[in-house]
Amino acid sequence: MNRLYLIVALLLFCNALSAQQIPLFTQYRQNLGLINPAAINGDFHTSNQNLSFGASYRTQWVGFDAHPVTQTIRGEYVMETGGVGLMVGGYLVNDQTGPTGFTGAYGRIAGIISDDMEYGGLSIGLTAGVVQYRVNSSELFVRDQGDIVSMEDQSKIFPDVGLGVYFYKTLESGFLADDMFYSGISIPQVFGLNLDFKDEDGEFSTRRIQHFYGLLGLYHYFDNEGYIEPSVWVKYAPNAPVSVDFNIRYQFPSNMWLGTGLSTAGTFHLETGFNLGDNLGWDNTFKVGYGFDYSYNTFGPAVGNSHEINLAFSLNK
Repeated sequence: MNRLYLIVALLLFCNALSAQQIPLFTQYRQNLGLINPAAINGDFHTSNQNLSFGASYRTQWVGFDAHPVTQTIRGEYVMETGGVGLMVGGYLVNDQTGPTGFTGAYGRIAGIISDDMEYGGLSIGLTAGVVQYRVNSSELFVRDQGDIVSMEDQSKIFPDVGLGVYFYKTLESGFLADDMFYSGISIPQVFGLNLDFKDEDGEFSTRRIQHFYGLLGLYHYFDNEGYIEPSVWVKYAPNAPVSVDFNIRYQFPSNMWLGTGLSTAGTFHLETGFNLGDNLGWDNTFKVGYGFDYSYNTFGPAVGNSHEINLAFSLNK
């Protein structure tokens, strides 16, 4: 029955539907560079580790056929210098939803204005890359069997650019003294395009739109070497409602973390994971994290649950 409601809703709004086109993340703090080109990985803030690598696998709306599946690989290096620091890196992202999908490869660079990068700074970042958009036409449902549109897969390659600003600062007084505050705004997909797929006898199109993101968070440190991190991720795309994720995560001194949160889109978040490093006598950190989303939306179709696995490795170099 839920699937029937979903199909009816899509049919009613198919001529004017706009929504998030960039992959979402439960553990978005592990993928800050994809959200904001200027954002600095949390391991730099908490452990002063300036070289970081990571990989993610996310499956969304589990239980529905052709549900979204996303894989990412990332890396970044922060070069600490006086005055203006430099952050370089890149990432690969692959996303597939039914017959449509894209694969992108991006380079990333940011300048960090700071007197001491460990305690605060202003980062201005840019990503640039290429994205292949594809439609597996053979998987489309068409009105007329044998329609030429459904007989030939289509793909197009376009350049892509992302922009972002990120600010962080160690607070100096009051209850939050020595805590780290961070915030940022970004447009990870600057170019808006109308992607027309054409052949001799058929045509279909999809529109790519800009997305606008805002980040806000705080690391509140405890004397036992644990910390708590509340954070907010604001997402906006034209012709779609503003969506806000509210999350909080507690890092235990034993190197385990637990987190939870809610989204105004009607989703409950849960995450957990382990930091393997100090407790094994290593000078670096290996993270294994799991994220889960449960949809509690009572208005409109249920969209199923989501699962996410994150791996990360960081060190001071």
